[in-house]
Amino acid sequence: MTVLQTYFRILRFSRPYWKHITTSVGCTILYSVFSGASIYLFIPLLDVLFHPEKISEQGAAQGAGQGGALPAGLTDAATSLKQWFLALVFSGSQLDSLFRICVVILVAFFLKNLFGYVQSYLMNYAEEGVVKDIRDSLYRHLHELPLAYFSNERTGGLISRIVNDVAVINGGISASFVTLVKEPLLIIVFLGIALTLSWKLTLISVLVFPFSLSIISWIAIKLHRERGVSQERLADITSVIQETVSGVKVVKAFGMEEFENKKFMAFTKRYFSSVIKITRIRDLASPTTEILSVAAGAVIIWYGGQQVLIDKSLKASEFLGFLFIIFQIMPPIKELTNVNNRIQEASAAGRRIFDILDTEPSIRNRVGATILPEFTQSVEYRNVGFSYTGHESVLTGITIRIKKGSVVAIVGPSGSGKTTLVDLLPRFYDPSSGGVYIDGHDVRDLDVRSLREKIGIVTQETVLFNDTVRNNIAYGLDACPLDAIMAAAKAANAHEFIMAMPLQYESVIGERGVKLSGGERQRLSLARAILKNPPILILDEATSSLDTGSEILVQEAIDHLMTGRTSIVIAHRLSTVQHADMIIVLERGAIVETGTHQTLIGDSKGLYKKLYDLQFRA
Repeated sequence: MTVLQTYFRILRFSRPYWKHITTSVGCTILYSVFSGASIYLFIPLLDVLFHPEKISEQGAAQGAGQGGALPAGLTDAATSLKQWFLALVFSGSQLDSLFRICVVILVAFFLKNLFGYVQSYLMNYAEEGVVKDIRDSLYRHLHELPLAYFSNERTGGLISRIVNDVAVINGGISASFVTLVKEPLLIIVFLGIALTLSWKLTLISVLVFPFSLSIISWIAIKLHRERGVSQERLADITSVIQETVSGVKVVKAFGMEEFENKKFMAFTKRYFSSVIKITRIRDLASPTTEILSVAAGAVIIWYGGQQVLIDKSLKASEFLGFLFIIFQIMPPIKELTNVNNRIQEASAAGRRIFDILDTEPSIRNRVGATILPEFTQSVEYRNVGFSYTGHESVLTGITIRIKKGSVVAIVGPSGSGKTTLVDLLPRFYDPSSGGVYIDGHDVRDLDVRSLREKIGIVTQETVLFNDTVRNNIAYGLDACPLDAIMAAAKAANAHEFIMAMPLQYESVIGERGVKLSGGERQRLSLARAILKNPPILILDEATSSLDTGSEILVQEAIDHLMTGRTSIVIAHRLSTVQHADMIIVLERGAIVETGTHQTLIGDSKGLYKKLYDLQFRA
């Protein structure tokens, strides 16, 4: 995708704000007109101060004589307007003329600033709206992407794109709707006025443009490349911060503060170097343009001075007014020289954003997906195979039938594919071969939301949010009554410690539940699953990281949660699955044994027996 294609794609997000943008452009036109008028009015002001005689006829005649560079129709219109204005200003005494011109100047500046304010407000509204919509689209799309995507991406890099890259885009939007409209209009207005005064001086003043544009184009090409490098390095910084803050306990436990400081400073130094290089390249455009403009200004002053002092073809007031106008053109020209830079920067950031938006979710509803109203019969794995990379198999030939209401335990050595097996049921991944079925429906044919509504998941790593206890238990339920929340907490053995907290159910538990112990966090997670009341329950080593006291409380809550539900339990501690209806033993992605605890323990050569003996050797 080229720079312009990326940039135009960014601009598509502005469609909902076309009314604001259109009105802003209209105000920009009026702002430009009154900007030119406010500067032009200094010419009659100088005449009033230094030519006390009435000169309306003389001014009109001179105005007609200087407009040869304009088309005939525009020349006549400009002459008529100028005659009317000079007749209005220079009628009466010199003090009357001075008063009128001061009033007109005041009105012109007032209207200029009024339209400038309205234009700025409306355009900022549209810009910030576009930024908000892009961020919303990114965030929404991230939720649609499968778990496999996040396994290959850095969390800090994703955060950087949502926060930093979108902010860079803001400058590119204003470049299109403000700078590319406002500045050319100002240049046109000022050049039009300049042409009515002296077309020769105007021609000299614009000769600098081709030189400026050629230099700025070269600068912009280099800037685009460096901006992409800079955004990548900023993403590195964000990633380091995210990882360090998340693992702060490990950093402190190993005394690695200075190590992390050095690593962080190395990344910030790289980013600093990149930003300085961008600044050096970008800031080269402005002084280059200004030097060329001042050089042209010196030539204009020399040539115009001759017309005033020697040729007498130009009045001194008109020459001074011409200088005011020409130097008013310089700021818009300097702004335009930065437009390409800002577009290049926005496009570089936009490419990183669209890399995410263009990633197609591999897990999505098929056309005509079936809504699963309720779970009534069984869960089946039919000859399931799975591979993350497409080459090395993680699961091979898995065939299981789990009846409704039964408890099935999955055990095996680390890396045998236990978690991957259960992740196929809620469609976190799709099998590479075979299929997973609920009540005879292939889960790939079911509506994803209706499927996951039937499944509750409690993992070893509890996921809690920096919110109140109440909102963590009733996650996503806006109007859930407190009585239901408390009942779920009691069933999870969490009510007692919650009531001991300062604000009880309104207590904020910190990021990832940092203010709670491991057992307390796990019980809140169980309470959340109990409140959801799913017919199918997945427990992924929910007690493996707990101490004995916490494990007893959590296990009691799990037993309560499993009552009347179809439960799939991944267990590291075999003592927790002895009462399962069926135990499935995995090794290297394949089922090597199935049966009850009593059956498997009786096979002295079986893997389950070996695992059991290793755990209970004492």
